[in-house]
Amino acid sequence: MNSVLTQPPPDAPEPPPDHYPRRFLWFKAIAIIGLVFVLLSLGLGLMNMVRSRATTTSAVYNATEVGKALANFEASYGKFPDASTAAAVSAKTSTPLTLGSSTANQLFRQLLVTMPHPSEEIFWAETSITPKPPDEIFTSNSTALRPGESAFAYIAGLSSSSGPTTPVLVCPLLPGSLLFDPKPFHGQAVVLHADHSVAVYPIDPTGHVLMGSLDIFDPRQAFWHGKAPDIKWPE
Repeated sequence: MNSVLTQPPPDAPEPPPDHYPRRFLWFKAIAIIGLVFVLLSLGLGLMNMVRSRATTTSAVYNATEVGKALANFEASYGKFPDASTAAAVSAKTSTPLTLGSSTANQLFRQLLVTMPHPSEEIFWAETSITPKPPDEIFTSNSTALRPGESAFAYIAGLSSSSGPTTPVLVCPLLPGSLLFDPKPFHGQAVVLHADHSVAVYPIDPTGHVLMGSLDIFDPRQAFWHGKAPDIKWPE
């Protein structure tokens, strides 16, 4: 015998709406949106880290190339570029460029005009003062390593005999300062030593780079022999 469900009388009120499914859908949507935001944040963080490491790797590579150029320059002129080598470089290369000595850019011009295959790119790294790669135009004083095309600070007056660990090139040093910018290389600094080796050092929370227990520029460092280094900042 078939059972028949009892039907409500015609005048019975409508049952209250069931809000549970709708509320559940809202909670589900909010959870999904939150998850998407978390994943986006993690993805952006990972992308920034990967980009920072790639920027550091590029800076290390370029510093290594500058080290090779310094070695070749020293073989011809007896030391790394400084004010005393400018006249000899001008005479030997017949360059139309003015070879100054006030900034890193000016001193790097000596390397540029003596390189077998000149390139401005080896003097560049992506920092706050050098956001774009150089244009590789270096036919005049206004175009050769112009401001924003060199990222490295240079310590003048050195040679390979200055001591193997003596810093020659550093980046990213804040202009006119002895403090490093921690942003471009994920809290690290790139340093080229006088023996042409390149190392990456951590930047401490105050913006200093330590070698041993002393600041890298401290005259008490053995390689400075009690004298403050002659730092040439990039333009």
